[in-house]
Amino acid sequence: MAESDISVFLVRGVLMVSMPADPDDPTVAMLQEKVLGEMEAHEAKGLILDLSKVETFDSFFARTVTETANMISLMGGKTVIAGMRPAVAITATQLGLNLSAAYTALDVDRALAITQAWH
Repeated sequence: MAESDISVFLVRGVLMVSMPADPDDPTVAMLQEKVLGEMEAHEAKGLILDLSKVETFDSFFARTVTETANMISLMGGKTVIAGMRPAVAITATQLGLNLSAAYTALDVDRALAITQAWH
């Protein structure tokens, strides 16, 4: 997957990214770099990371999500992880995913509602 294939949208001052169903490690790493660059370029208030399509979640993906939320926080922003499926949530818990630097929401609509308080 090329960097140009990764879409990061600015919605109401917040970056939004929808992850593909089964992203490989280079895609996950590339996405992190792109999100951080867009965060700086747009002076965004934060990130909504939509995981609703994600079917598999490995340790690299889990670590990258955690690191990205921490990095967004260090840049003065906030992160909402949205749409995590039950099987992915179970795997994330088993892998020890720590989302203390992020909010969570059942879906993107609820994530957008959370971000409205940031303005």
